[in-house]
Amino acid sequence: MSRADDRASPAGVAAALIDRRGVLVGWSRAAEELLARPAADVLGRSVLRLLAEPCAATAGRPPDSGDTRLLCGSGEVITVSYRAERLYGAGPTLILAVEADRAAGPARDEPLARALLGQDLIGFVLRDTDLAVVRTNLVRGAAGPALTVGSRLSDVMGADDAAEAEAALRGVLETGVPSVAREQRVRSTRPPFGDWSLSVSAVRTEDEDGRPTGVAVLITDATRHWQAECRRELRHRASAEIGGTLDIGRTAQDIVDTLVPDFADVAWVDLADAVLTGEEPPKTFGGGDLHLRRAANRIAHGPWPPGMLQLGEVVPAFPDVPLVRELQEGHTITVDRAGLERLLNDPAHVRVATPDRGHSMAVAPLFARGLLLGVVACWRTDHVEPFDEEDAALLTEIAAHAALGVDNARRYTREHRAAVTLQRRLLPQTHTSTRVMETAGVYLPAAGGAEIGGDWFDTIQLPSMRTALVVGDVIGHGLHATATMGRLRTAVQTLADLELPPDELLTHLDDLVTRLAAEEDPAFRDVVGATCLVAVHDPVAGHCTMAAAGHPPPLLALPDGRVGPVPVRPGPPLGVGGLPFETRSVDVPPGAVIALYTDGLLRRYGVDIDGSTRELANQLQQLRRDGHDLPALAQSLSSGAGRQPMPDDSALLLARTSALEADAVAHWEFPADPEAVARAREAASGKLAEWGLADSAFVTELIVSELVTNAVRYAGGPVGLRLIRDSVLICEVSDPSNTQPRMRRARTTDEGGRGLFLVAQLSRRWGSRYGRTGKTIWAEQELSG
Repeated sequence: MSRADDRASPAGVAAALIDRRGVLVGWSRAAEELLARPAADVLGRSVLRLLAEPCAATAGRPPDSGDTRLLCGSGEVITVSYRAERLYGAGPTLILAVEADRAAGPARDEPLARALLGQDLIGFVLRDTDLAVVRTNLVRGAAGPALTVGSRLSDVMGADDAAEAEAALRGVLETGVPSVAREQRVRSTRPPFGDWSLSVSAVRTEDEDGRPTGVAVLITDATRHWQAECRRELRHRASAEIGGTLDIGRTAQDIVDTLVPDFADVAWVDLADAVLTGEEPPKTFGGGDLHLRRAANRIAHGPWPPGMLQLGEVVPAFPDVPLVRELQEGHTITVDRAGLERLLNDPAHVRVATPDRGHSMAVAPLFARGLLLGVVACWRTDHVEPFDEEDAALLTEIAAHAALGVDNARRYTREHRAAVTLQRRLLPQTHTSTRVMETAGVYLPAAGGAEIGGDWFDTIQLPSMRTALVVGDVIGHGLHATATMGRLRTAVQTLADLELPPDELLTHLDDLVTRLAAEEDPAFRDVVGATCLVAVHDPVAGHCTMAAAGHPPPLLALPDGRVGPVPVRPGPPLGVGGLPFETRSVDVPPGAVIALYTDGLLRRYGVDIDGSTRELANQLQQLRRDGHDLPALAQSLSSGAGRQPMPDDSALLLARTSALEADAVAHWEFPADPEAVARAREAASGKLAEWGLADSAFVTELIVSELVTNAVRYAGGPVGLRLIRDSVLICEVSDPSNTQPRMRRARTTDEGGRGLFLVAQLSRRWGSRYGRTGKTIWAEQELSG
């Protein structure tokens, strides 16, 4: 039997009996196993025959104790430690022996145990199989919480930490595989309270028979290294996450989200009222009302306490004390709860500024370009350590970086508000309503307001109850695009007042964009351009004439529920030049809805233009079926069916047509004969009497007489006369001539030349427009009563 088998035997100690002569008279089973010699081979023989080398002997036998080398039955030599005990009387002597290395183990281990237990840099804990403490040097909490003999992990650590540590130690105890340098977070539940990061190594302990007796644990305190690593990681996260947006509120929230829960348990950001609106805060010094408002907050666990200051609420006034002045000078301050109560000296202010169990506070100013933009405040409740100088330095660094992000967002907010104000002033009313048409327009900036662009819509009231509908999209974003949009909108209104058809209007607008591009710096000429769609609705004729310059076609929703795009052939975008624009006329019955939009709206419905157009048409059809009024319909379509905002602004203009009264229009045609003037006056007078407008007959007869006379004299026939009754009375005379009518001041000796002068004096306004086969001169009169 080998020595390994002997170590596994129950006794493990060899025993023998010798008489006075040194002859072996007794031999144990353990002795047989130790020396591999059966009792029959040794009994009756001298014990000296077992020795591998001579030794000093007394009366034929070795000394009473010591180490000696013995010969095994296999010829192997082993060293044993033995002790001889003389029995009372004349009996034999008992000899007990074990292998020398096993006998020397306790003697060697004791100095090692004393060395481990007597120093402070390395913690040593010997635990039994139940993980209770047997011996330890952690009696003062030098490397973790203080331990006592018999204590368990859950007695000194939080439940989560204790469960994690116990699982690791039981793994070592069960498998025998050592655990080396495992990181363990420890939060003490008994004095001295603290938060440690420990490096833990553990090995299983065994008895002489190899059975587990517990675990020996070596602990080194890595708290400072862990804290330094946490601070480094927090700096990196702050630099990456704070300042990535130009929204002030989002930037403030990013600050507290970075600080909680790793650095603090409660945090908030208060910003000056002026900062929230994009302006510079006033330079103040000392206490009083600092005009701060809660912009962001966060707590590590649970909802924000109702008793503390809520988002959007005004921060109470501060006393004029040195700590407040230090903060205004750009210094970070730390204070405990009692110190804050003495500082504020106001129970109401303390209640809204102090969380439950808050014991340490750190406040850093958001300082940028010499301006105090606000403050960031932190409280520790669950963190047991108070804020120290290193924490204050870290908060100062984070606040300095955050202040730049807040200031950038503030400056952007100011510029954005200016751009929004400019554009809102340049855009028309969002809702208009006349007897023949109701319109509703919506403009949405890009990315939920991040970029103001050059998309616009317009509704222009034209003579003879006609309406011009316009949508356009200037290339680019920002103030430059907004300014260009304003110039183009002004040009469109001017050209529309000349009553040009849509294709001619776009031709003139194209020339204007070309000139604007020529005025630009050469580096930016290629980005000056726009698309545009112009539609003119004539309620009397019941049709709409359209022309497009690189613009998506409008949608037409008919009263019977059908919705589809109008097949307008788009010309080139404005500024390209060289190609003509084509018009398209479509019948628009009363109750129809025309939808004009920019491509930014289509992108809210998808990336495919054709698919997005169909989706928009389906949405328009569904919303009309649901009975939405026109403004609500426009808002719903602009939202893109709940989709996310896109990086391009969009404009939408909806127009719903209405019918004129059945007898609101009267039309006659006369040959180019002087007698036609009298017949025209008679027809107009009779119709006014029928309409109950006899009080307006005299003035109307004069206007009709002058206009028909000029047509017969200078243009030839046929001559058309049309009266339209609305809130005003419109008189139109058409002829086949394209000659421009001109009003001039006649001399006293002139026999003619006073016709248009009389028309201008008798009417509210007058003008002319040209068609494919001639011109029309019109005049509007106020109606009596």
